[in-house]
Amino acid sequence: MNHQPFGRFIDMAVASGTPLPPGTFTITPEENRRLAGVLGADPEDTTAHPLWAYVATQRGIGIGVADLCALADFDVADGPMLGSVDMELRAPLAVGVEYRVTGEVLSIVRKEGRKTGPFDIMTYRERLLDGDGAEVVSTTNTFILPRRAA
Repeated sequence: MNHQPFGRFIDMAVASGTPLPPGTFTITPEENRRLAGVLGADPEDTTAHPLWAYVATQRGIGIGVADLCALADFDVADGPMLGSVDMELRAPLAVGVEYRVTGEVLSIVRKEGRKTGPFDIMTYRERLLDGDGAEVVSTTNTFILPRRAA
């Protein structure tokens, strides 16, 4: 990927509201048992562990982290950092159910740190939708994207 040096104008308005490619995700019984085992939860529970709210949205959306960062003209080799995650779980997650995953970029905001220098905060939302289209999970995530001087 050809990235321009810091200082290139990034049209933040274009990135804000940009839809992310949709995808699907199914929590398999085996994956749920493995995750439950790692977390010390009941591996025979027929509902998925709530941690799947984050995992399913990240794995199910139709774009990888590198391409997501590229929307902000950022190369993952420069070290994006997870800033925050806000999850809203509206219903228990089911094992063996295919969920549709959608999302969009909410904002990209340029900041300047006294010690860190310039960085962007990219905020994006992902949702899990059930077969009826009802939102089961919403996650709002921020990536901190440090900018390097040219």
